[in-house]
Amino acid sequence: MATLTDDLASQLQGAPVQQVAQQLGIDSSQASSAIGAALPLLMGALGRNASQPQGAQALFGALQNDHAGGDLGSVLGSVLGGAQSRQTDGAGILGHIFGGQQERAQAGVAQATGLQGGQASQLLKILAPIVMAYLAKRMFQGGGAQAGASPDALSGILGQEQQDIRQQGGLGGGLLGAVLDQDGDGQTGIGDLLKIGGGLLGGRR
Repeated sequence: MATLTDDLASQLQGAPVQQVAQQLGIDSSQASSAIGAALPLLMGALGRNASQPQGAQALFGALQNDHAGGDLGSVLGSVLGGAQSRQTDGAGILGHIFGGQQERAQAGVAQATGLQGGQASQLLKILAPIVMAYLAKRMFQGGGAQAGASPDALSGILGQEQQDIRQQGGLGGGLLGAVLDQDGDGQTGIGDLLKIGGGLLGGRR
């Protein structure tokens, strides 16, 4: 079954990936791989936040107030165009998603994808508003979702998503584990990521 992350990644194929690549000064295949690594990290981190009742409530409120009604293409256009609003404030959103782990997340994305630190940071700032717009769309538009939209429902959807990402493993799952599990419990560290990332970068040796 395709995860939300897979669904969102497929919606970004084509023109959006090219726009992101241009913005970062990389080629589209590198942008596509980098997005494939960064999206699961963002979704999984949101899943972790939403597993706390107050986290789910805060995220639900943000989706409802700041991100509902945004079309992915137009949100991307606004972000890349430098529009200033709560909907496009990638840095602010990342602060909420990762808290004190934001630098670790950026470093992990850079190491896993071969991007430079600044590019990895920019990529996350571009993707964060898109992930929020996508989730708002899932929660509040079409398919009768509005009726069942609640912080609990959001928590359930994102909890399942985080589990699926970890089970799928690969670069996204490995990155998620490396960034979120470094709370002193001795799980995957960034060093292990390089082994995982070797698969992605291995083609260039």
